[in-house]
Amino acid sequence: MINGLLTINDKGIYCQQADVYIDPWKPVNKAIITHAHSDHARWGMKHYAAHPLSIPIMRSRIGKEIKVDSWNFGEIISMDGVKISLHPAGHIPGSAQVRLEYKGEIWVVSGDYKLENDPLSGSFESIKCHHFITESTFGLPVYKWKPDSEVFNEINNWWKRNKEEGKFSIIYAYALGKSQRVLSGLDTSIGPILTHGAVENVNKLYRESGLKIPETKYISTEIDLKKYKGAIVMAPPSAAGSAWIKKFKAYSEGQTSGWMALRGTKRRRNVDRGFVLSDHADWNGLNQAVESSGAENIYVTHGYRTIFSKWLNEKGFKARVLETAFEGELNDLEEGSVKA
Repeated sequence: MINGLLTINDKGIYCQQADVYIDPWKPVNKAIITHAHSDHARWGMKHYAAHPLSIPIMRSRIGKEIKVDSWNFGEIISMDGVKISLHPAGHIPGSAQVRLEYKGEIWVVSGDYKLENDPLSGSFESIKCHHFITESTFGLPVYKWKPDSEVFNEINNWWKRNKEEGKFSIIYAYALGKSQRVLSGLDTSIGPILTHGAVENVNKLYRESGLKIPETKYISTEIDLKKYKGAIVMAPPSAAGSAWIKKFKAYSEGQTSGWMALRGTKRRRNVDRGFVLSDHADWNGLNQAVESSGAENIYVTHGYRTIFSKWLNEKGFKARVLETAFEGELNDLEEGSVKA
């Protein structure tokens, strides 16, 4: 439980003074949305507020008719004396932390975040506060990420080998955010990039918002795949094992996810290659974010919250578990099965 400027109830994290929720999981009057993933941006709110890059995605997924205010990073909005602003979270394009200040007391709700900089999502901003609500999706010491350059070298080398063997390289990643990050790291001199419709829909919205996404070719029913032999194919995990995948006669499958850091996960997914790439903070990133916040009180939500909270208490922080309906990177694995 939390008690102060922010509280939590059956609808979500609530600021009573401003009468506004942050990423609520049930319908409310006013909602501030940290980012457009479905466990944070849900249908049914009377009024939304979000970063401009999140809004086209929300309209596409929740409904064109939603009422939503556009808040830029650092812009201060006052609600009944509470100063509220969004700050970069580095999770996906437009993802935000929410800072709330009232009578000198400062709270920060992280949403999902990562500290690694990437060309599309930008850098996480550390914000000094008294109370910090942090995610803990990968809150175990075993989760430590390699530099992006190493991971993309692995992906591009895998693609080259498959092309030499006359195979398609099918790589699975969540359609919103992770796919575009992978696309930005591909070596386009190797060959063309093909996309599943779920990925291409997000590409289109991001391009219309001004983001630079490499050239891709949507796999329509008219496409002649013989002309694209050796191409890399970007698809959501739900495509694996489906009828859609059967159109590729010879192919190798890879999956990108932080969960690929554990061999057992890759084996259960039965992919040919696992690439450790996450849009969430790893163990070092979580610890760095908490320490940099300077907060006396830490509230730990989704992921390894109990273990991470205990670790923080042992280090001298006043930490406690916060139960929420957020899912973290589970959707990377639960969108579908691979070679089921």
